[in-house]
Amino acid sequence: MRATREKAAENRARIVATASRLFREKGFDGVGLDAIMKEDLAAEAVAHALEHGAELQTRYTNVADLVSGYLSESHLADRANGCALAALGGDMARRSEGVRSGATSFVRTQLERLAGLFRGTTAARRRRAITTLAGIVGALTLARAVEDPALSDEILSTARQAFGSTRPAG
Repeated sequence: MRATREKAAENRARIVATASRLFREKGFDGVGLDAIMKEDLAAEAVAHALEHGAELQTRYTNVADLVSGYLSESHLADRANGCALAALGGDMARRSEGVRSGATSFVRTQLERLAGLFRGTTAARRRRAITTLAGIVGALTLARAVEDPALSDEILSTARQAFGSTRPAG
């Protein structure tokens, strides 16, 4: 019996979702796929993961809650379903234009969204958005990279304090 187009689309979506989760959990090179298929699948999986992340971020209406949720213990522990930028950002930088264009689109969208949560001039809000996004992604990446749970907690806590406010730092 031939699969319907609908079933084929469901299967493809399931494969892309699974690949997205595995890539974030194990990195691009930790998933055994043949090299030719990997780039296309990587681009689709990253796009899927970033879309999912963007959807999750829309539930936050203020910076403090967004930062607190992003830098939470549960997000730290859930690489497979967490932020693709924190899990794969270094790998993305070395990948094809397809992977990187998905990341570019996501970052632009997130910066616009974050800027809307700050007060001040357009330029000041944009700077705060860049600083906050870079800071929280970096903090999550560092907290996941270290093997010392106390240091990991300290990184998350300090970053929550530094980036969890709409007021300018300083």
